[in-house]
Amino acid sequence: MSTTSTSPATVRRTGRRTVGLLVGVYIIDYIDRVMIAVALPLIGAEFGLTRTEQGLVVSAFAIAYMVTQLPGGLLADRVGAKPLLLASLVGWSVFTAATGFAPGLVTLLVLRALFGVAQALFPAASFKALAERTTREARTRSAGLMLSSNFVGAGLGPLIVAPLVVLTGWRHTFWIVAVGGLVLGVVLWKLLPPPLPRELTEPDARTDAPAMPLRHVLTNGLVLRCALMFACFNMLNYGMITWVPSYLVEARGLSLVAAGVSASIPLLVTAAGVIVGGTLMSRRFDADPRRLVVPALVVSAVLLVPMLLTTSTTTFTVLQSLAMFSSALAAIGIVGMPLRSLPRDLVGSGMGVVNTGGQLAGVLAPLAMGWLADRAGFGAAFGLLAATTLLAALISLVTRPRRADVPATATEGAS
Repeated sequence: MSTTSTSPATVRRTGRRTVGLLVGVYIIDYIDRVMIAVALPLIGAEFGLTRTEQGLVVSAFAIAYMVTQLPGGLLADRVGAKPLLLASLVGWSVFTAATGFAPGLVTLLVLRALFGVAQALFPAASFKALAERTTREARTRSAGLMLSSNFVGAGLGPLIVAPLVVLTGWRHTFWIVAVGGLVLGVVLWKLLPPPLPRELTEPDARTDAPAMPLRHVLTNGLVLRCALMFACFNMLNYGMITWVPSYLVEARGLSLVAAGVSASIPLLVTAAGVIVGGTLMSRRFDADPRRLVVPALVVSAVLLVPMLLTTSTTTFTVLQSLAMFSSALAAIGIVGMPLRSLPRDLVGSGMGVVNTGGQLAGVLAPLAMGWLADRAGFGAAFGLLAATTLLAALISLVTRPRRADVPATATEGAS
C-alpha cells in the first residue's frame, strides 16, 4: 500500500475497523478475566479455599501475565501484531475451557498461569496494531476507546457470568465463554486490515535513520516511570474487580446475581471515564497530562474514604463508581505518554515494559487484599487502594512529560 493509493477515507476506515475489532476482543478478554472473580465464592466452597488461597488463584494468572508482558512486546515487534493477536486469543480460549475441568487447587493454579501467558501476548500486540493502523493525531482517542473496552468487558462480565454460573454451574460457564473467544479469533483474522504506510503513521520519521536500540526502551526514564505509575494506578482496578463481588456476598449479604449486577455498574462507569479522559487528553492536556492525572487520582482516593464508611450497599456502589470514574480520567494520561513518544517499531516493547508495571498490581492486589481481609477485614483491604492511588498521583506529579529520549541519529529531523 502506498501513500498515493491510500486515500483519507481508506485511512479513516482502517483506523475505525482496527479499533472496532480490538474493542471487541478486549471485551471478551475481560469477560474471560473477571469470570474467575465472580465464580470465586463457588470455587472456594467446592475446593475448601481460604480467602488468601482464592486470592492466589487470581494472582497465579497475574504473575504469569506480568512476566510475559515484555516477551510479548518483543514478539510483537519481531513477528508483527496480527499473528500474535490470533495466537493469544486462541490460546487463552483453550485455557479458559480447560479451567472448567480443574479437579482442585493445584491444577487450577497451573491453568490460570497458562491462561495468563496466553493473554499477556495480546496487550503489546494490540498497541502495535494501533500504532501501525492509525495516524498520530487519532492515536490518543483510539487508545482511549480501546482501553475503555477493558472496563466494558469487566462490567459486562458479572452481568453475563453470574446468571450463567447460577444456571449452568461455574465449569460450564468457562466452556461457554471459551467458544465465544474462538469465534472472535476467526473474525479478527479475516477482518483486520493491513498496516498503513509508515509515512502516514509517522510523518516526521526519517526512513534512512538507524533503528533505536532495544536497550534504550528498557532504560528510558519516561517509560519506567509510567510503568511504576501504572502499577500504583492499577491496584484500584484489580482490587475492585477481584474482591468487590466477594465483599458484597460475604459482608453485605447479597445474592451472587445481585452482587454481579452491583459490581458491574462501577466498571461500566469506568469505561465512560476512560473515553472522557482520552477525549480531554487529546483536546486539552496532551502537552502536560499531569494537569488531569494528578487531580483525578486525588479525588478518586478521597472518595474511597466515605465508600469504606457507609453502611448502605447502594451508597457503596455509587461512591465506588465515582471513585473509579475519576481514576479512569487519568488512564490515557499514564499509558498514552509512551504510546505517543516511541516510534512504532518499538511500541510493542515499550508498552510491554509499561504493562509489566501495570500487571504487578494484578499480582499484589488480590493477594494483599485477601491477606488484609482475612486478618483485619475488608475495610483495611480497601484502604490499601486509597494509599496506592495517592502514590500514583505523587509519581505523576514528579514525572515531566516529554518525548522519549532517542539517539540523535534516530530522531534527526523529527519534530
